Amino acid sequence: MELRHLLYFQAVAEELHFRKAAERLFISQPPLSRQIRELEEELEVTLFERNNKRVALTEAGKYFKIEVDEILAKIDASRHRVKEIEGSVTGQLRIGYISSVNQHQLMAVLKDIKKTFPYVKTRLYELPTIKQVKALEENKLDIGIMRAPVKSDRLEVKTLFNEPFVFVFARGEVDPLDFESTKKYLAKRSFIFFNRDYAPEYFNKLEEICQRLGFYPEVTHEVNNVHSILQLVEKGLGISIVPSSLKDNFDHLKLSFIDLKHLPVTTEVVLAFKVGNAHPACRWFVEKFLAQTLPADRQVNAETGTLS
Repeated sequence: MELRHLLYFQAVAEELHFRKAAERLFISQPPLSRQIRELEEELEVTLFERNNKRVALTEAGKYFKIEVDEILAKIDASRHRVKEIEGSVTGQLRIGYISSVNQHQLMAVLKDIKKTFPYVKTRLYELPTIKQVKALEENKLDIGIMRAPVKSDRLEVKTLFNEPFVFVFARGEVDPLDFESTKKYLAKRSFIFFNRDYAPEYFNKLEEICQRLGFYPEVTHEVNNVHSILQLVEKGLGISIVPSSLKDNFDHLKLSFIDLKHLPVTTEVVLAFKVGNAHPACRWFVEKFLAQTLPADRQVNAETGTLS
C-alpha cells in the first residue's frame, strides 16, 4: 500500500463518482479504477459498491475512510509543521550573568524569548566578569551580563545602568537611621566580600567605599556569589556592601540596608557580546534587555546593534 492509494481512495469516497474523482486528481478514470482495485485486493475487502447508477461505500469502506482521513490529516499537519521549523530560527543562546544581576529582569526577557524564538534553547551560566569575558572571546558565550570594566577590544559593550551601593547587615543588628554612630559600628565589624581573585575590580570598589567612610575593612569571609554573602550576613557572621538593586531581589531574607547614595562610588552593569554576532536571537535579546533599562531615546537598534 502506497500513499497514492490512500489519496485516490479518499477522492472517490468523497465524490462517490469515479469520473469526478479522476478529474479532481488530474488523472484518467481507468488508472484510478485500477488503483482502487489494487487497494481492495491488498486489504482483501470491498470498499465500494458499484453499479451503473451509483457508487457507495461499504461498511468496511466507511470505516476505512475515517482512518484514511485521520492519516492524511496527520501527514498534512506534519508537512506544514516541518516547513515552519525549517523557516524558524534554531540553535542555542548562551547567556552569562553575574550573581548580583537583577534576576527578575532576566527571567522576564527569557519568558518573552520563548514566544519569539520557540526553537531556540537558552543556556544560563552564572559566572564572574573575568570568566564571562574569556568565554565570549572564545565563542563559548553569546551574551554576557556583567560589571564594568570589560577589558577586551573584541567585545561590544553596552551600559545597562549605574547603581550605588548599600551596607547590608542582619535585621535588628543596628539602627540604620543614625548613620554617624553606624559608621563607628561598621568600622569595628568584620566584613564578608567577594573573593578578590574572583572579582578584583569589585573588591577594590568595596574597599574604596570603606576608606571614604574613614576605615579599612577587616575581611574575614570571602565568597564567590552574592547568595552566600547575604546568607552569611543574615546569620550574623559579618556585614557587607552590595549593589542597591539587591534589596528587592532578596527581600525574603531578614536583612537591613543603609543607602550610600551620597558617596560618589557606583557600579556599572553592562551587557557584552562578540562583535559581529549575527544570530537573530542574540540581536533580539540585546534589544529587549536594553529596552528595560535605557531611556526611550537611547534604545538599541536590533539590526545594527547600535544605540540610537
